[in-house]
Amino acid sequence: MIARLGHMLSNWAKRFVPDPLVLAIFLTLLIALFALPKVDYSLSALSQIWLSGSGTKGFWGLLSFAMQMCLILITGHALAETPLLSRLINKLALLPKTTASAAALVSLVAMLFAFLNWGLGLIVGALLAKSVGQNALKQKRPLHYPLIVAAGYAGLLVWHGGFSGSAPLKVTSAKDLTDVLETDLAQRIEPMLLEQTIGSSLNIVVTLLCLIGVPLLFLFMAPKDEQTMENAPDELLAEASTENNTIATQTFAEKLNHSPLVIAVPVLLSAIWLWGWLQSAGLSRLNPNVMNLAMLAAGMALHGSVHAYSAAVQRAVKSCAGIILQYPFYAGIMGIMAGSGLVLDVSAGLATLGPKALSVATFYLAGLVNLFVPSGGGQWAVQGPIIMEAALQSGAKPETILMALAYGDQWTNMIQPFWALPLLGICRIKAGGLLGYTALILMISQLFFVLPLIVFA
Repeated sequence: MIARLGHMLSNWAKRFVPDPLVLAIFLTLLIALFALPKVDYSLSALSQIWLSGSGTKGFWGLLSFAMQMCLILITGHALAETPLLSRLINKLALLPKTTASAAALVSLVAMLFAFLNWGLGLIVGALLAKSVGQNALKQKRPLHYPLIVAAGYAGLLVWHGGFSGSAPLKVTSAKDLTDVLETDLAQRIEPMLLEQTIGSSLNIVVTLLCLIGVPLLFLFMAPKDEQTMENAPDELLAEASTENNTIATQTFAEKLNHSPLVIAVPVLLSAIWLWGWLQSAGLSRLNPNVMNLAMLAAGMALHGSVHAYSAAVQRAVKSCAGIILQYPFYAGIMGIMAGSGLVLDVSAGLATLGPKALSVATFYLAGLVNLFVPSGGGQWAVQGPIIMEAALQSGAKPETILMALAYGDQWTNMIQPFWALPLLGICRIKAGGLLGYTALILMISQLFFVLPLIVFA
């Protein structure tokens, strides 16, 4: 049944789900149609608020935010490829001997690393799944590889409640609030420290439910009949046997490129600054810039040279294409909504629901919007003003509503293959191979989010 579901979802996605940029343009058109009556059907006025919003927001209003999100992905990706983590991944891959134990282990490790940094969790999950598949091929042991790869994607189910969560990190200061929200709205919301969001009782309960429940689900999904298992592709064995022969450095320039002393300069400066910041501001005011600096310094230190780190970044940077191209369109959508007054209209409707119903509605709406805006940061930019205004009007706690958005965004990642592309490439598998399993995770895991939201709202 699960295999049939995966095949059905894969075929449906290939036929009906276009490129995310197409979805962003479609969403722009949809919002523009709703906004036209608000601007007296003036296309000139509509184009003006699309480009500049109300005030400084509009099409180009999220450039710095987009760069922050790119760096979260790039620095996490580069850190996952360090020799230290590679050795850890290879050792972990030797532990499980069955499909069930391997799926449970891979999902748990992917989620733990994704809680620290979503880019790191995505790549660690992929590399661990690949290594498990390689070991099974070497030992000629049956293994249902698609389930293992699906488990490697499980980190995207918890990331937005972790230390690289776009929404929680962009509300820890008044400046960060103003970067995304309109100035008037930002001034009516107090900055939310991490103990109110990532470190809250709500998030601790939700994260623990995921860390316990998801590996158990993967454990139970493992097929028992060896005849139904699908082994990893044989090409993974060829990759495992390929040796990386480093050319001896001879020129002065090459020696500098490979010298640990050169890269020690930014690492040392970053470490000194981070220690001072931690002493003065505290972890509760963590923001994307601080997180990126920490991940950058750790990656540089563990790679040990400019050459090695630059090579890792070059491999990672192609994954940022979607962020670079789509964020201006998300900003333009928010410009239309804010400039036309649609934000206030939609917020007023949501505010009538009351705190508990608003938190649940925000969760499911965020899950739906994630299918059109496959980016946590982009989603915060599009939905943030609406839900924050609704929270203020309904008397709900803004931090709870913010986390409801974060949970909805990460929840439907299980059927949103946009961020799975790096994993699919590393593991040499097509999306249809894992969609059936992740869809089942989606259906059951909503309980891990909705029930705590009702209790803590």
